[in-house]
Amino acid sequence: MQDPAVLIDAAVAALARGELVAFPTETVYGLGADAANPTAIARLYATKGRPADHPVIVHIATPAGLAHWVREIPPAARALAAACWPGPLTLVLPRADHVLDAVTGGQNTVAVRCPAHPLAQALLAACAARGIYGLVAPSANRFGRISPTQAAHVHAEFGAALEIVLDGGACAVGIESTIVDVVGVTPRVLRPGMLNAAQIARIVGGALGAADAHSPRVSGALPAHYAPRTPLVLCVAAACIERAADLLARHARLALFARAATLAQINAPQAVRLVAPATASAYARVLYASLRALDAAGCAQIIVEMPPASAAWRGIHDRLARAAHGAPATN
Repeated sequence: MQDPAVLIDAAVAALARGELVAFPTETVYGLGADAANPTAIARLYATKGRPADHPVIVHIATPAGLAHWVREIPPAARALAAACWPGPLTLVLPRADHVLDAVTGGQNTVAVRCPAHPLAQALLAACAARGIYGLVAPSANRFGRISPTQAAHVHAEFGAALEIVLDGGACAVGIESTIVDVVGVTPRVLRPGMLNAAQIARIVGGALGAADAHSPRVSGALPAHYAPRTPLVLCVAAACIERAADLLARHARLALFARAATLAQINAPQAVRLVAPATASAYARVLYASLRALDAAGCAQIIVEMPPASAAWRGIHDRLARAAHGAPATN
């Protein structure tokens, strides 16, 4: 096995040349580019097929690096960074004057986070030592598709088109970071994640505001996102069983991601079944890998049982709803 330090050095050298490097975070694998290099960012957008006005998140090595990217850091942002970084939280703040429009989608705000994965930390620290003070790193997949949580997923997306993929194993969190707007007086959650609104409210010491039409645009907030190529239907247990029975009666091959009790009632050779974990953290950790496996199974439809409705599951509900919206229509 190659020395990790050698791999990091090669990755930093590639980033300094304006190339792209995939690397793991605790949430998903990111496709990284120098956040101050417009040519590299243009290459990233082209590689992903990402709309030019869709902003990206700047990843930094330490919380202290936030000051390089923003014009001001209000008390709520300081409190959240102190409590949650490194970790799965992104803060939206007023951008510094030098931040590229390609990073912000032309907005006057910039999204920044400090990831917790040790390999991401090592890469970002080595970049900072070379004068690269942040990497933009949207998920390392084609735009709108299922995010990667293993290095193998990145290779499946891009193949030989991407020279360096740092392998840090499976991502520990499994869905993208919570995004919080801290520009105004009252913080607002713009994208839910596994760090939930109640936890954020406790840290900032007050109630949160609601996102609205005037909120900054952020990564992963389009109605269709995280989507498989196979039609995906999200439904409660009884509807899952009924839909599966209908497909089986038509001799269709189907895929299921549901609780064990639900799967026990759908037992047929043409049904590809994966058990959905009972806790939110375990579910999030395997969600994207499960959807990728079911998408590759050659089925007519993916049926996903609706998870619990409590606050701990809100980020998961968000991802599943967007995946169902973005998947091809069912018959």
